[in-house]
Amino acid sequence: MASPNRDVKMPDNILPTLIVEKHRDYLEHYGKTIDTYEFSIAEYLRVSGIYWTTTCLDLLHSLGQSTRFTRDSVITYVKSCQKASGGFAPHPDHDDQMTHTLTALQVLATYDALDQINREAAVRHIVSLQQADGSFVGDKWLEVDTRFSMCALAALAILGALDRCDREKAVEFLRRCQNFDGGFGTSPGAESHAAMIYCSVGSLAILERLEVVDADRLGLWLAKRQLPSGGLNGRPEKLPDVCYSWWVLASLAILGRLDWIDATQLRNFILASQDTESGGIADQPGNMPDPFHTVFGIAGLSLLASHHPPPLDSSSTSSPIIVPLKKVNPVFCMAQEIIDRLGISNQILPPASQQKSEQFPVDSS
Repeated sequence: MASPNRDVKMPDNILPTLIVEKHRDYLEHYGKTIDTYEFSIAEYLRVSGIYWTTTCLDLLHSLGQSTRFTRDSVITYVKSCQKASGGFAPHPDHDDQMTHTLTALQVLATYDALDQINREAAVRHIVSLQQADGSFVGDKWLEVDTRFSMCALAALAILGALDRCDREKAVEFLRRCQNFDGGFGTSPGAESHAAMIYCSVGSLAILERLEVVDADRLGLWLAKRQLPSGGLNGRPEKLPDVCYSWWVLASLAILGRLDWIDATQLRNFILASQDTESGGIADQPGNMPDPFHTVFGIAGLSLLASHHPPPLDSSSTSSPIIVPLKKVNPVFCMAQEIIDRLGISNQILPPASQQKSEQFPVDSS
């Protein structure tokens, strides 16, 4: 017997606009007091935190005005995180890891500072982590995950060295991670999950091999992640979360099926998750904000704006006001202008209406 969707209750009154100034202040001051417990325990993800924050400020047209995330201070810190291996750690006192290697490179690319690190060492390190079956491990402990495929391939693309890995084997590994429902898991046989789908689809977009994906089947699975609240979840029977406004939405954008979700409802869900007092965006309405959900909420709004521009003015939540944001690249989650400057190409499927299969797939379940 079917069970009802798990969902959250939406507030009665949703602020119909993005509170840009409060988000700027929130990001500028988050974790600023270095002698706090919270600052200390976040050491293991420091570089990724800098990526979330600087990318969000960049999409808000605010990075150049930041007094905290200045070019010199950020570049100096990120450079200090490059290890002898060539990879990057989240903090100088930690070990290198693939996720932080990518986010470090994304930060440096944002500041146009890739020439200030040992690029060849970074390339050699990333390539060395590719396994015989085409997968990538995250570090010396040899954990395999489609997240690491995405991180490695995106990092190599940013470094202009995608030809240094075995691209065909990378594709074959991702193909083995595909499930009957069209989705992808962390490894062959693992459950489909929206975040791993984004990593797998993003990897194939970088490799320009999206023919591996059954776009209609996967598009339907992703579209079903939208709940009555308008929010998106990562897999069936889970609660909605703002971060899936990126993982699901970006995957649909890459597949040319962004029209398969209700953009207005999703936009309202993200706006309802703003903290109107402190700034920042939470995982769902009423919860505490954090930089992770803030960047992916803002990136999701940018992606929606590029495909479904909202009205310029409104007095109701059915037509919210969204200030202009920089256009985001759905594969790299960075401003499109940075990807253009680096000369990176990635495959994006045309809208489904322009493809041979123009009919919305029939759900036979």
